[in-house]
Amino acid sequence: MLDSRYVADHLDEVREQLARRGAEFADALDGVASLVSSRRELSRKTELLQGERNTASDAMAKLARSGDKQGMAARRDELKALSERVKGLETDLAGVEAQIEETLLIIPNVPHPSVPDGRTEDENVVVREWGTKPSFSFEPKPHYELGEQLGILDFERAAKLSGARFSVLWGLGARLERALQTFMLDLHTREHGYTEVHPPYLVKAEALRGTSQLPKFEDDLFKTKRSDPDDPSALYLIPTAEVPVTNLHADEILDAAQLPLAYTAYTPCFRSEAGSYGRDVRGLIRQHQFDKVEIVRFAAPEQSLAELERLTLHAEEVLKRLGLHYRVVEHCAGDLGFAATKGYDLEVWLPSQRMYREISSCSVFGDFQARRAKIRYRPEPKGKPRLLHTLNGSGLAIGRTWVAIVEQYQQADGSVLVPEALRSLMGTDRITSR
Repeated sequence: MLDSRYVADHLDEVREQLARRGAEFADALDGVASLVSSRRELSRKTELLQGERNTASDAMAKLARSGDKQGMAARRDELKALSERVKGLETDLAGVEAQIEETLLIIPNVPHPSVPDGRTEDENVVVREWGTKPSFSFEPKPHYELGEQLGILDFERAAKLSGARFSVLWGLGARLERALQTFMLDLHTREHGYTEVHPPYLVKAEALRGTSQLPKFEDDLFKTKRSDPDDPSALYLIPTAEVPVTNLHADEILDAAQLPLAYTAYTPCFRSEAGSYGRDVRGLIRQHQFDKVEIVRFAAPEQSLAELERLTLHAEEVLKRLGLHYRVVEHCAGDLGFAATKGYDLEVWLPSQRMYREISSCSVFGDFQARRAKIRYRPEPKGKPRLLHTLNGSGLAIGRTWVAIVEQYQQADGSVLVPEALRSLMGTDRITSR
């Protein structure tokens, strides 16, 4: 969430920054500026009346000590009237605060000045590539064909259980999924210095607001139902581990010496994929349930851009160890995530599609999430708390990594070689028909 005071004081600048995203928020921004002006006036009036009330209260105390009952009665009526007026102003002020927050919740973060211009993902900037595209003496097959032929991937039985966009992994397919989970977590904890976390998979609405999934992306979430459908305590299935892990420090004040903090977590993720019908209907690219290892960092503002580069390299290292050809692209302003101020996509090569597909998105959010979730740090002992910066990325999306391995390591006989880094976990160097 943007800083309301900053929006009001730098309205034209914020409007120009958000215009780089390709979306107009003029009315909402003007509304915030107007509400901030009202808040300032209400705050001024409230403080004046509170001062008058305090003066009247002190005068009444003096009359009480002197025994002037007649004077006390008059002061009591005055104090009561002042208290009612203060209460009314405080109610108005709370209402304006709520309107400001409600408006700001639908406004995205501003792009960092270093973010390139552009409106769509086609204008993202390729930063670097690693490895070479695998070449084949045969026409490479898509992962879903290979998986079904090898007997390790089953969509038909998954549909019987849960409907479309679910899958069942069998045998070495399931073992590959588990091996990837272990490999990624071990790499991030043992070599990259992350603390492993095992969070809940169901969260409150407040947690989703903290990381900006609500209210913007409510249609993409799965919400549980209680006996009372309007029960505010109903929980949501997490769309990513970013939500529970980032909110571990909601409403907390950390010490500067603790920063940067780095956490990693494996979780299943649940998304309705609203608005994506017709896209990637076959295979594992876009599922309602998928596994992911997330990496999350908390940093002081002056550290956050360097931390983004570090986090991105940590995600890249997974692909390098697995020997998967990929590239890194920087998001242009129009392709930034709602809460991000700067970010990169790691895109892995899929031979069957002859194109790169996103396998990780690494972003820094500035204080956008921290303001929503009230995550602060104290720069120095007894110093005034400040909002810290949050970052996160996939390290990696396990299903898409599974896809990339099956496609890039496929052989002419229909088998799939296992990347060397996974062979001890898999107990084999090749996946063959069962």
